[in-house]
Amino acid sequence: MDLNFSKKDETFRRTVADWMKSNLSGRFAQLKGRGGPGDEHSLHDLRHEWEKRMAESRWTCVGWPKEDGGRGLSIEQQVIFFEEYARAGGPGRVGHIGEGLVGPTISTFGNDEQKKRFLPPIVAGEELWCQGYSEPNAGSDLANVRTKARLENGEWVIDGQKTWTSLAMHADWCFVLCRTEEDSKLHRGLSYILVPMRQSGITVRPIMQMTGTSEFNEVYFDGARTAEDNIVGRPGEGWSVAMGTLAFERGVSTLGQQMQFRNELDAIIDIARQNGRDRDPMIQRRLVDAWIGLKAMRANALRMLSRPAAAELPREAYIYKISWSIWHRDLGKLAMDVLGPDAEIGEDVPYDLSSLQRLFLFVRADTIYAGTNQIQRNIIAERALGMPKEPRR
Repeated sequence: MDLNFSKKDETFRRTVADWMKSNLSGRFAQLKGRGGPGDEHSLHDLRHEWEKRMAESRWTCVGWPKEDGGRGLSIEQQVIFFEEYARAGGPGRVGHIGEGLVGPTISTFGNDEQKKRFLPPIVAGEELWCQGYSEPNAGSDLANVRTKARLENGEWVIDGQKTWTSLAMHADWCFVLCRTEEDSKLHRGLSYILVPMRQSGITVRPIMQMTGTSEFNEVYFDGARTAEDNIVGRPGEGWSVAMGTLAFERGVSTLGQQMQFRNELDAIIDIARQNGRDRDPMIQRRLVDAWIGLKAMRANALRMLSRPAAAELPREAYIYKISWSIWHRDLGKLAMDVLGPDAEIGEDVPYDLSSLQRLFLFVRADTIYAGTNQIQRNIIAERALGMPKEPRR
């Protein structure tokens, strides 16, 4: 991929930057830099209003096809949008699970009625989603899910438990991977079902983190119900749909994530200059290593996104999660070493922390959620390199 952008694209960049400057102001100004990792609980209602403000100007779902309500932007312009959004300090998106995961899944695997029902509210920023994948005994080993669904009087009735469910307390809907075939095992007999969250059969319990916040939750399904038609794909074929969703997770928004990383790195560099730690040779080396690592991630992401669309992920996509999670974890350590003794002081620990203190605490989880590093290495070995699976004992 050409790492340079055309004049047309640079004009588009100015359009995005100008819109962000004009709109991320007034009462929305307090949202700058808020709602990211470790801070996702903050200012939710105002961030939801911001989501709707973006929708009014058609800045949600910019990469979706026009027939699905998006702008149909080119890869280059999507990259520009996400970079400029992060550069301006745009807040964490409350609609990102709908826009980045379930929306593209419904567009690809869903039927026409599902597209008409579920895509417009995502584009409008009206309905929010959460992901029902992980369970207490099925985290990285996702094929071990035990949550069950059965058909009863034209409805799916769901029983089971999901965990680490981000933003479940605010979500209107959840896409749930569950077993719909009795006695099925592993990848067989799973289905991908869309379930409304506002019902008596669902209980959401927050999981408190060491940051003092709880943006993810345990979700209990006790006779939860949803319409029979709210299944994406055919019954028993949920594994392939679920893998499609995970593929969308490696989309162009990764460039926006990297710009957020750049903002964090810039903040660390500024503090190092202020307190003189930039003169420490070891700190200098680590700052340079962080800068180089971020550049390498960006180049790999652009290479990944430049490939023609295909059913299988390109090889470079498989390394993305493990590379950014290790880099980000190490950035948290670097932030604490640059802060020095101040890193150990909080106004009201653990609840009133600086952004870099929250960063350090939250990135402890980066190498665990969305597939642990051990699982990521297995995926790289088996799917990207074609190495044989170790036989089960």
